[in-house]
Amino acid sequence: MRVFVDGTRALRFDDGTPVTAASGVGPLGDGWLVVQDDGTFAAWCRPDTVTRLRVLPPVDGLDVFRESEGTKHLKPDLEVACPAEVDGEPAALLLGSGSSPRRMRGVVVRLEEGEPVVRSAELTALYERVAERLGLPMDAVNLEGASRSGDVIRWFNRGNLRAGVRSAGVDVPLEALVAAILGRGEPADVPVDRPQEYELGEVEGVGLAITDAVALPDGRVLLSAAAEDTPNAVDDGPVVATALALVEGDTVVAVAQIPEVGGHVHKVEGLALRDVGDGVVRLLAVVDDDDPTAPSAVLDLRVELD
Repeated sequence: MRVFVDGTRALRFDDGTPVTAASGVGPLGDGWLVVQDDGTFAAWCRPDTVTRLRVLPPVDGLDVFRESEGTKHLKPDLEVACPAEVDGEPAALLLGSGSSPRRMRGVVVRLEEGEPVVRSAELTALYERVAERLGLPMDAVNLEGASRSGDVIRWFNRGNLRAGVRSAGVDVPLEALVAAILGRGEPADVPVDRPQEYELGEVEGVGLAITDAVALPDGRVLLSAAAEDTPNAVDDGPVVATALALVEGDTVVAVAQIPEVGGHVHKVEGLALRDVGDGVVRLLAVVDDDDPTAPSAVLDLRVELD
């Protein structure tokens, strides 16, 4: 497997302000919904326009959260954006990381007559069930990625080898998860099945850990991973490399580093599938470089599968 960066660009809203801390991307209507893990707004990227979309209410009156301002602990930390359905119609599913009590919310965004309609809900009971199935204490939960295959969401916990936590995933039924967010079911009743750990290897002594995932039409899954030197699920650290991993069933069959761009390692945190054909996968990737002053990068990735 080989990975190429065919293009890169900075992501800004129409008013010129940067889209920061991009941590997930999924389809919505004729564009892409990019979630920011440091805010309550997402960026709806459509042809020739990038607009703000409120996906969660303010937290203590704030919509943006910064470590430098002492408000990082308040952020909802949305990390997942993947395709879903509501009553047979396309929707976007957004999920928090679960790495603190404030980060256990789910969001569903669907379009009604072309306009986005947003619903959110607290899912603490579900996050606790995921931690139980993975055999993790709650302070090791950091659910940063998800892929959809049919009617199942594969939800991935970002590992941390320095803390003794391996990357892992569980299966959650899409319909039940969406129902819990819409108030049609209870979060505690959502089934959580098939826990599985993944070994992705190391770069310069730092373990690669899952940041997002996307399912391919043939049933395989591509994972994005970052080698970030951090002691826990909350604090940022230096990123020495990023990579893509190809998973078949529960087996990692290939790992390839994402090339640096201009000598810079981009921490890919969101993946979306654009096209597959003739052994080539084209992905849209969004980057969180842990810099609140800089616009997140969007990468056009090309993956040649062996």
